[in-house]
Amino acid sequence: MKRFLKTLGRVNLRELKIIRIRPIFLLASVAVLAFNAFFYTTFLRDGLPHDMPIGVVDMDHSSTSRAFAAQLDATQLGRVIWFDDHRVAQEEMQRGRIMGYVVIPEHFNAEIQAQHRPTLPFYINSLYFVGGALAYKDLLQMTILTNGAVERQILRMKGVNENEIMGRLQPIVLDQHQIGNVTTNYGVYLNNVLLPGILEMIVILVIIYAVGLELKYGMSRHLLKMAGGSMEIAMLGKLIPYTIIFTGLGLATEFFLYYWMDYPMAGSVWNMCLAVLALVMASEAIALFIISMVPTLRLAISVGAIFSILGITMAGFTLPLDGMPEIIRPLAVIFPLRHYYLFYVQEGIYGAGFAAWWPYLVYMLLFLFLPALGFKRLWHAYYYQDYPRN
Repeated sequence: MKRFLKTLGRVNLRELKIIRIRPIFLLASVAVLAFNAFFYTTFLRDGLPHDMPIGVVDMDHSSTSRAFAAQLDATQLGRVIWFDDHRVAQEEMQRGRIMGYVVIPEHFNAEIQAQHRPTLPFYINSLYFVGGALAYKDLLQMTILTNGAVERQILRMKGVNENEIMGRLQPIVLDQHQIGNVTTNYGVYLNNVLLPGILEMIVILVIIYAVGLELKYGMSRHLLKMAGGSMEIAMLGKLIPYTIIFTGLGLATEFFLYYWMDYPMAGSVWNMCLAVLALVMASEAIALFIISMVPTLRLAISVGAIFSILGITMAGFTLPLDGMPEIIRPLAVIFPLRHYYLFYVQEGIYGAGFAAWWPYLVYMLLFLFLPALGFKRLWHAYYYQDYPRN
């Protein structure tokens, strides 16, 4: 055991020297994650987009149309921009200057008074997914409210009392509870999984680069000699410094989100820290497997980047897995971020505790057995150096 620890310590010190003389390791890890954390939390600091430009083409010029536009402008999401012509509003929407627009037709108020059910068309730019969806929601809500206001006015004129009017307008009252994100904060919705996803990408790419660097510059035999010919000791010695760095970054991210940014957390932050540690180790195992199967630095980094991007997509926090094609749903299990996300749902949103999230922790730990499948191939590449270096 003493010899093992001494050999492991020599490999650790060698790796620390490499990290010290090559700033790219710290830039690609600490600087990249810090920049993304600052960017996304600042970009989404208001929680929900507001004051989105929405066009109004008023061809009626009545009190009803002006009231509709004023109420639309008073909402948090919308900011009304007036247009005199339908074609001009369409051009502005195509240029991306407005998220959508509504056309209030001529004789709109007169047709309402005559109960002729006028049509109120609105157009949405769905190329901007979030902006278009929120503009659609705002316009639809204002149309429904306007319809209710008109119907209430008619019922009042007929002498119907207020209680009966509300019973007709809203026969079913909705009691809505938004679990885990009461304020509909887009930062809470995205950053809880997006930042760990970026951390996963950093871990995979940096570990592939660190291991592949030995091959690219012909230092692999020296590393094996220092590790006593053992690939396991060589890789363990290389990974320990990075594991400490990445785990520290992950814990800093968790405490930044749940203490500094005060994101909602139904369970324990320490349990989420355990999930981060499992995510880091699983990502390192995947990186070792990739560089073992593809012992060419450039190609391995490309494979690692593709895998990381797919992991963020397949996690299911932006598009639910049930909404994806059925043929690709089983592939989600090969991405550690998917299991981290399910862990977060149980602990962060529901606060369900160990009984709910332990399977996802086990799934992430199972990735640790993956490098064993490629150690023999990696040792062959390290010892014989029979691989393309460019």
